[in-house]
Amino acid sequence: MAASVRIPFPELLSKLTQILLQTEFSPEDAHRCALLFTETTCDGIYTHGVARFPRFMETIRNGSVDVHVKPALVMQSGALERWDGQRGPGNLNAQTAMQRAIELGKKHGMGCVALANTNHWMRAGSYGWQAADAGMIGLCWTNTLANLPAWGGSKPVLGNNPLVIAVPRADGHVVLDMAMSQFSYGALAAYRQAGKLLPVEGGFDKDGNLTRDPAAIEASQRPLPIGYWKGAGLSLVLDMVAALLSGGLAAWQIPQDAMRETGLSQVFITINLAALQSGEASAQTTEGILNFLESSGEAATRYPGKKVLETRAENMAKGIPVDETLWKEICAMLA
Repeated sequence: MAASVRIPFPELLSKLTQILLQTEFSPEDAHRCALLFTETTCDGIYTHGVARFPRFMETIRNGSVDVHVKPALVMQSGALERWDGQRGPGNLNAQTAMQRAIELGKKHGMGCVALANTNHWMRAGSYGWQAADAGMIGLCWTNTLANLPAWGGSKPVLGNNPLVIAVPRADGHVVLDMAMSQFSYGALAAYRQAGKLLPVEGGFDKDGNLTRDPAAIEASQRPLPIGYWKGAGLSLVLDMVAALLSGGLAAWQIPQDAMRETGLSQVFITINLAALQSGEASAQTTEGILNFLESSGEAATRYPGKKVLETRAENMAKGIPVDETLWKEICAMLA
């Protein structure tokens, strides 16, 4: 990150809440939305937390996000439901959808909510942590505007369609949160702004050469799919399933202007482990897998979510690092 200031969690939450209240959010929704932004930044996911707040405010101003609506149930069939997000705030819609999937999972053993007509959900992992906090295995994904070329192509025809898989654990959940591109566009921007190269090749330049230069990848719009052709294929089927289950838009139908990216399709699935086996048996299985993972004794080895827990503890104690220029911009938003 660039030069930053440490902001206490309550101060950051309060500031964002006050700003959102100026946009006709209800007090409850303003607090929920601000809390999601604050928690994301506290957990060290700096590219999808407060750094995206000015962009979020712009999507409210340009009409892409409607702060006055709530997601609505469209269809129900047992443990499967379709909901219409009505183009409301994406993070609130996603949190509501996952909560409903949790309720369905408790009732049926599994739950699935397919959400159409929604907006960018900000940090994908938030909803995996939400499911795991409820003792559930959680899976969720979203489609996006077309920002990723198919393997062998140069034109963006796929979304980078973030996918989350979460497993509950008493000593810290295991939460995988990944886009279908090797680096999200937020991560590319962060590396570029810091004047750094990517740690590994992350896409192609305009001449079709693999590169670690984030600016060159942004200019070419050719980020590298994870696993090359495998990531491109996974992106395609995630888009298909999200659009089919929700009855919503596919990536090719979503506006290409990033500031007007709306009408997204998302899926939220929960599996209730308590319906299958005791908590002790689940814990033994999970711990056995993680113990074997760490049996190599290599310090760099870690499971998905471990670094989040470490960063969260540090930032709660010391204050949340926020880019100094960004913090001034946010403070200036208060009328």
